[in-house]
Amino acid sequence: MEFSKFQATGNDFILLDARNAQRDWPKLAKAVCQRRFGIGADGLITVHESEIADLKMRIFNPDGSEAEACGNGLRCFAKYAIEANMVSRPDLTIETASGVRQARACVSNGEVRHAEVSMGMPQFQAEEIPADVDTHGAPILSYTLELAECQLVVSLVSMGNPHAVSFVSVPVQDMPLATLGPEVERHPVFPHRTNFEIANVMNRNKVKARVWERGVGETLACGSGACAIAVTGRLLDYVDSQVDITLPGGILTISWDGVGEALLNGPVARVFSGEYPD
Repeated sequence: MEFSKFQATGNDFILLDARNAQRDWPKLAKAVCQRRFGIGADGLITVHESEIADLKMRIFNPDGSEAEACGNGLRCFAKYAIEANMVSRPDLTIETASGVRQARACVSNGEVRHAEVSMGMPQFQAEEIPADVDTHGAPILSYTLELAECQLVVSLVSMGNPHAVSFVSVPVQDMPLATLGPEVERHPVFPHRTNFEIANVMNRNKVKARVWERGVGETLACGSGACAIAVTGRLLDYVDSQVDITLPGGILTISWDGVGEALLNGPVARVFSGEYPD
């Protein structure tokens, strides 16, 4: 089985052309994403035909669960599709579980080095995130989570998948994310679990952050997580309409006008290609 591995600010994915293939994708994801016994990745992305877009993307976490959205995965998908001549132009539409997304790539000598993707309209209603919180329809920007050892104030938003963002004064590198992450992810208030971000606002155009991804653990970057930080940060009047999110794997630039779709821009690279025993 031929595969290619890509990374976008350290968020790495295995991509497969599944247009003429049928397999148990969750089982395969568990096997190939293992870093000691498989290829190693934050997720498995499969390419499928679509009736409503140029192509369809499915993404599976290392635990076998299927994710609704993934910004860095979308950018890797765009590079894979363009460089494999699945599409003949630098912009394409991609069907995902959370809707159709637009991707625009920067192509030089046939190689995609940067890509911008639309991440959809942020959703703030509790039932859309989803979260078992009664806010009478208002955005959930200062909700206190009761954890085993502490209380944590979070802002909640859906970027096609659920996110809980905590803006903290303690440097993010000093936060015990390995302890807090699993507890927030599986907190009873989140019926479908959640992604979790901790963020330091450095100034109105720069934020430093770490991410705990649902079904994955801590990753070097998360596109939808960076968007969640930018969106909630703007609603809280911490940041402007364009902000650089510095993550352990690199910098992602997020643009949001406060009304429409959030845009995610950043670098993307192929790591290697190979064959996996079928």
